[in-house]
Amino acid sequence: MAHEETEAPDNTAVRTALWRAMHLQVDAPPHVVEDEIGLQLAAPGDDWRDRPDMDPQATSGFRAAIVARARFIEDLIAEQADRGVTQYVILGAGLDTFAQRKQELASRLRIFEIDQPDTQAWKRHRLVELGYGIPDWLHLVPVDFEAGASWFEQLSTAGFDPGRPAVVVSTGVTMYLTKDATVATLRQIAGLAAGTTLAMTFLLPTGLVDDADRRGLRASEEGARVSGTPFISFYTPQEMLALAREAGFKDARHVPGTLLAERYFTDRTDGLRPSSGEDLLLATT
Repeated sequence: MAHEETEAPDNTAVRTALWRAMHLQVDAPPHVVEDEIGLQLAAPGDDWRDRPDMDPQATSGFRAAIVARARFIEDLIAEQADRGVTQYVILGAGLDTFAQRKQELASRLRIFEIDQPDTQAWKRHRLVELGYGIPDWLHLVPVDFEAGASWFEQLSTAGFDPGRPAVVVSTGVTMYLTKDATVATLRQIAGLAAGTTLAMTFLLPTGLVDDADRRGLRASEEGARVSGTPFISFYTPQEMLALAREAGFKDARHVPGTLLAERYFTDRTDGLRPSSGEDLLLATT
């Protein structure tokens, strides 16, 4: 039976991968991230750029925000690897392609990609089919969250060493989880070895979003609801920092999306800028 009939990544993971590819195809250089491998994995068909959620102008802010956070994470990984950190955990990995695009850096690490079993089976099949394979330093860790499986237990089984520091990343996930689930995740990560870094994105309440971006955010919320993955959790920066500190992190910082805009989009001549609405927690144990 063909893999497309048995498993598939969720719509959100595919959309994110296509926006990264769209950035390379329609935006002028310099490109913040160069990633068309996610497009290869998704294989959406020749008309993918005609989809309403791919409209180059209407979705430019979201596209920019997606590549900005991807670049921020990649810069963080490079910095931590230079400090001697050798473990990288991606919660809700989706169609992440860091391991394929940055092989020189990635091969210095042990990478653990955590996602639902169907997504992981599909991705494993596609990586092999496209000739990328699964190197011994890349671990695809299937976790059935809906059945109450523990991602931490599965991570340990896959060879993660909780006694050594790691970078743990969760982007585009917290809005789909209850606040209790996010608190549990924060506590688990806060208990990892000293020197572990967490980067986690979160959606701001509508009242904190720039007026110009509220309509787009509402459209995203509606799209997520219709596709069966509604946004259920929003956080003010103060609330997220408090949750991190209560969970036991030694240090917690708020990284606003506007900082990424300044870092990666200043001096562009095409006016491309990330939409507001998603910020980052950067916390260390």
